Amino acid sequence: MLLPAKAEVARQLRRYRAWERVMLAAPNDRTVRTTFEDSGYTLCVLMGKRCAREAADAAERYLRTNQIAYLQEQQITCLQEKNERPRPATAVRRRPPTAERRYPAGR
Repeated sequence: MLLPAKAEVARQLRRYRAWERVMLAAPNDRTVRTTFEDSGYTLCVLMGKRCAREAADAAERYLRTNQIAYLQEQQITCLQEKNERPRPATAVRRRPPTAERRYPAGR
């Protein structure tokens, strides 16, 4: 798994936190909200997460730890998530009623 440079993660995390504070101070300003959401999206892409909060948490963990410990932690989390997912229901294959079955050679 490729990991981003720690300097870039730190820069994007600072940007996200700064825009978060501005957005909380002016929640009705569309420009501020858009820029905050853009910074969250960038952090999501950088950290490989779907949610900006998860991405910020992952960025903080990544900056606190070394790369090997972070990768091991991500692998454990990924395995836990896979085990928690509900299994899809198996499809039931049904045959047509006996009157409608067609047999080769007219049987």
